[in-house]
Amino acid sequence: MRLSKRATLVFFLAAGSVTGYGFPDCEYGPLASNAVCNTALDPITRATSLVKLFTIPELINNTVNTSPGVPRLGLPGYEWWSEALHGVAKSPGVNFSTSGEFSHATSFPQPILMGAAFDDELIKSVGNIVGMEGRAFNNYGHAGLDFWTPNINPFKDPRWGRGQETPGEDPYYLSKYVYNFVVGLQGGLDPEPYYQVVATCKHFAGYDLEDWDGNARYGFNALITSQDLVEYYLPPFQTCYRDAKAGAAMCSYNAINGVPSCADTYLLQDILRDFYGFTQDRLITGAIQNIYSPHNYSTPQLAVADALKAGTDIDCGTFYTEWLPIAYEESLITETDLRTALVHQYASLVRLGYFDPEDRQPYRTYNWSNINAPTARQLAYQAAVEGIVLLKNDGTLPLSSSINNIALIGPWANATTQMQGNYYGVAPYLISPVMGAMDDGYNVTYVLGTHIVSNDTSGFDAAVAAAKEADAIIYAGGIDHTVEAETLDRYTITWPGNQLDLIAELQTIGKPLVVVQFGGGQLDDSVLKGNASVNALVWAGYPGQSGGKAVFDILSGKVAPAGRLPITQYPENYVNEIPMTDMNLRPNSTSPGRTYIWYTDTPVYEFGYGEHYTTFSCKWVQAPATSYSIQALVDAGKHAAYLDSALFATLAVSVTNTGNRTSDYVSLLFASGTYGDAPYPNKNLVSYARSHSIAPGATAIAELPIALGNLARADTNGNFWLYPGTYELVLDTTRVLNSQFKLTGSAARLTSFPQNTMTS
Repeated sequence: MRLSKRATLVFFLAAGSVTGYGFPDCEYGPLASNAVCNTALDPITRATSLVKLFTIPELINNTVNTSPGVPRLGLPGYEWWSEALHGVAKSPGVNFSTSGEFSHATSFPQPILMGAAFDDELIKSVGNIVGMEGRAFNNYGHAGLDFWTPNINPFKDPRWGRGQETPGEDPYYLSKYVYNFVVGLQGGLDPEPYYQVVATCKHFAGYDLEDWDGNARYGFNALITSQDLVEYYLPPFQTCYRDAKAGAAMCSYNAINGVPSCADTYLLQDILRDFYGFTQDRLITGAIQNIYSPHNYSTPQLAVADALKAGTDIDCGTFYTEWLPIAYEESLITETDLRTALVHQYASLVRLGYFDPEDRQPYRTYNWSNINAPTARQLAYQAAVEGIVLLKNDGTLPLSSSINNIALIGPWANATTQMQGNYYGVAPYLISPVMGAMDDGYNVTYVLGTHIVSNDTSGFDAAVAAAKEADAIIYAGGIDHTVEAETLDRYTITWPGNQLDLIAELQTIGKPLVVVQFGGGQLDDSVLKGNASVNALVWAGYPGQSGGKAVFDILSGKVAPAGRLPITQYPENYVNEIPMTDMNLRPNSTSPGRTYIWYTDTPVYEFGYGEHYTTFSCKWVQAPATSYSIQALVDAGKHAAYLDSALFATLAVSVTNTGNRTSDYVSLLFASGTYGDAPYPNKNLVSYARSHSIAPGATAIAELPIALGNLARADTNGNFWLYPGTYELVLDTTRVLNSQFKLTGSAARLTSFPQNTMTS
């Protein structure tokens, strides 16, 4: 049944599950005379006026994600849990029609592949389309207005099953990604008067383990130093909450240093509310039941009381409604605690225009015509193309025009929903690699050959036979959600043996052999990288609805690859050198260190690696000066909202295409030096820019702004300092350009991180 945009009815299933959405009637309904309907007032005043009308049972009933509302007040039920990681996605709050209108939504690549594009404007555009489609779904009763996205926990361990949901391992890059995605999703930077939809950055904080060696995410205690917390685990969240003004936060399943995140006053109040300025018209959600078990609280009522008082406004589950009544009876919580949580919720809905006339809101005009429009389809394709990374090529790619007959082999060769990864919706179409090859004019023989993981070799003969008859062999394999997913971590980072065995047989045929590696987490490609019989190697992640076309347009040369690895590809023994439970980043006597920033051994392919079909030369247009006064930089930065975000300098590089194919180029600028506390990072990404469609012989100018915070390091208390010393800047993983400068004078503190005065 389709709801009109002005519907005030709410439909219920058993247990009160919301299956449609309506808006309160502020013209003729019971709330018409309440200040919540007065558009001249601020969100907190309006929400407070509404929440004053709730009884204690009504307050408690509305502390869960499936909120029943208050029927006597004409306040509809509302499902807070909608998902949109890379497109409007299946979730309790999202209802796809079986056919016709609202039966699908644009399915972009997984964030790990979009992250490989290093393209801020692309990510902002994707966010805007996802937000627009989410709002259209809501207008017709198919979704909420609060979307639990993006996942911005850094992908520091290659075994993490949910790493595919993140843009990569670098905290600065994640910060830029989340800023652009959230601004796009919400319809601007802290937009007035209305959000398009609300973004919910998750999971705050220290979350990157599902189920590994007896350690489950629900009960894991992440031991993190203040130094690592502020340098690595928190920067994306600071940007999300402080700078991008995301409307909601989600606390994590795990504990940090002994305190469950959703019951951690230091995390949710001292850091989030006070330090990041997370205002009272924004809300916090999280899973509450696991605070009691397996985090081992003494009683359920104490668990819910601590969570509510710490600041978790909405329970993703039903534990609040089960145990808050007892907590209230035992005076573990107060009426004020409950009303505060509800004010946060409804102030957020005020910001969404939930109580306002339809004719005041352009977002209420969105409808089915706004779903998977031509611009969205093109952007989904562009995002896949821009993210695909060329890891190896001996000149076989792009495929020669003499190649007509292709043997397309492997467990990803005919992938459809497989291309979407975690948290996906119903796509309008899914272009498999087989379809992409056919669309590019190839005669295709498709053979499965083998599954992702299998002991069955019965398909090998057919694969080899097809390969012998072809002009070229494209093997499409890797890993997928059967190996890496939510609740599913990996124990190895090697290619499944059955796939390597099949590739080994295909190598002997003597035809051009291209391996396309899919999946979010990297595999150790050593055996393929070092084998001359494997002519080219391409990483394609989870490429979304247009994935097959994007892959073959790259292989055929219709477009050129320019993606860069957003994560480190480690050798297989890395998993034996450091347990997933070790949250420390810096190398020590038992650890080689984590991520490109600290890893002391040689990676198979490093963060930022990516080859091209052409060649480039680079020159400084605006190089750094030789010396800067720290005091002068700090004085000049006092006009900025936050000193760490003040500009150090904007550098510029000219990028000239010296080859014969039009191509994008990603300029990655790294800084390094021996300043701050030892040990010193290998290097840190401090700026980047993607230049588009540089024709042969043409030159593009890449502007590379650097903030003071990009050059800063944290002390053991988590305060960021700008230190004197010699700094080196290098462009690209190949160090195609480099320059040195000095910071002179005394060290200057850029931030004063709140200290935890409580113990676990």
